[in-house]
Amino acid sequence: MLDTMSCLERFALAARGHIDLSVRVLGGTPVTVRVRNRFSSTLNEVVTCSSDGVFLTSWGYRLGTADNVEAAAARLAYLLAAMPA
Repeated sequence: MLDTMSCLERFALAARGHIDLSVRVLGGTPVTVRVRNRFSSTLNEVVTCSSDGVFLTSWGYRLGTADNVEAAAARLAYLLAAMPA
């Protein structure tokens, strides 16, 4: 079984590489990552990781998989209009 907590921690680390994003790992069940554009109160998203390693937004959009965490974080950064560091 995939360790979704470690996958989300890696996702959070990759998302922090985008200078315009603010990232927080939130505890609870399920564990989530809250990502927002620092310059907009409306550009934000909550991301979860399924047991098969798929990163999903709160509205069900598939960002990518745990096999390529950086690409999934980059896709979210694009959706939130963030620039890379």
